[in-house]
Amino acid sequence: MWGPQIVAYACTYCSYPGADLAGTSRIKYSPNVNIIRVLCSGRVSPELILRTFREGADGVLVLGCHYGDCHFISGNHRTAKRVAVLKRVLEYSGIDPNRLRLEWVSASEGARFAQVVDEFTETVRQLEPMERVLA
Repeated sequence: MWGPQIVAYACTYCSYPGADLAGTSRIKYSPNVNIIRVLCSGRVSPELILRTFREGADGVLVLGCHYGDCHFISGNHRTAKRVAVLKRVLEYSGIDPNRLRLEWVSASEGARFAQVVDEFTETVRQLEPMERVLA
């Protein structure tokens, strides 16, 4: 069975510790995800997401702090606006917008992190590999 390659950008203060909690709690989640720690989800630019797809990712997951908990005050608000616009750009470009997902995961939500990763992996698995889309 085809296994999608997923890149997850996780903020340093909430989502990355949530992923760490999932690991230290031995909560199983899909091994198809590569987690990259970023300072804030607001630092994940549309250009970076498009480049991630171009480099071969089948799906991109952006994980940030819940509203009101961002250490950079409004980084997650900026991310929400950018991702909404980028999903329309992806659709216009012929790329299924379901390949991009934005979620809020706090440091205490290891089980939620695993659930989000598993759900997203299954969503992307239902789509064809990106190499066929871009060909």
